[in-house]
Amino acid sequence: MAKRNTNLISKLWFILCSFLLLLALTLLTFRFIPLPTSAFMLQSPYPVTQKWISLEKLPPYMPLAVVASEDQRFPQHYGVDFSAIIDSIEQYDDGQGLRGASTITQQTAKNIFLSPSRSFIRKGLEAGLATSLELIWGKKRILEVYLNIAEFGKGIYGVEAASQHYFGKSASRLTINQAAQLAVLLPSPRTRDPHRLTPYLRQRVVWIKQQMQQLGTGYLQPIIKV
Repeated sequence: MAKRNTNLISKLWFILCSFLLLLALTLLTFRFIPLPTSAFMLQSPYPVTQKWISLEKLPPYMPLAVVASEDQRFPQHYGVDFSAIIDSIEQYDDGQGLRGASTITQQTAKNIFLSPSRSFIRKGLEAGLATSLELIWGKKRILEVYLNIAEFGKGIYGVEAASQHYFGKSASRLTINQAAQLAVLLPSPRTRDPHRLTPYLRQRVVWIKQQMQQLGTGYLQPIIKV
């Protein structure tokens, strides 16, 4: 019996180590080349449109708009905002349901590997994958990938596809206001349109631009110049 248990443990360790090695190799590969797809794209009920654009070709205020709207502590944290996780658990205990990911790194990990469903298991996997992204990719690559795989509408993935769909031009030519309009879509991309924003969302665009101004154009430069 003891020998059988030892063999089982050895097999489980082998499977775990093999999985971690495969994950590391996959992340190392896509640190340098565009991702061809993501879990969210594969699960999309709509036809998928996605065009890759490098971070260097984007105006600096496009990533700044997303950071200002989604995760202002992005340059400082290590992928997981533990205080936000605690708040999410407390809200769940109060019957409010689990909130979505609280950092850009977590959202990137979720979009690439996981599903939109919410559970403690998924949140745990998301946190582990986010830490792996921070270690293997770093902030610049995470931000670049997020901007290229985030959903901005029904089947519209990435800022380049979104810019062409909504404004008829490349994301490299976006204005500051248009960048903020795209950023405001992210929490609910399938129900929002930058040309038909509610009064609340128009105020949200103004707030995002104010946050961008407060953060300053140099806020992300240490990341982007790496």
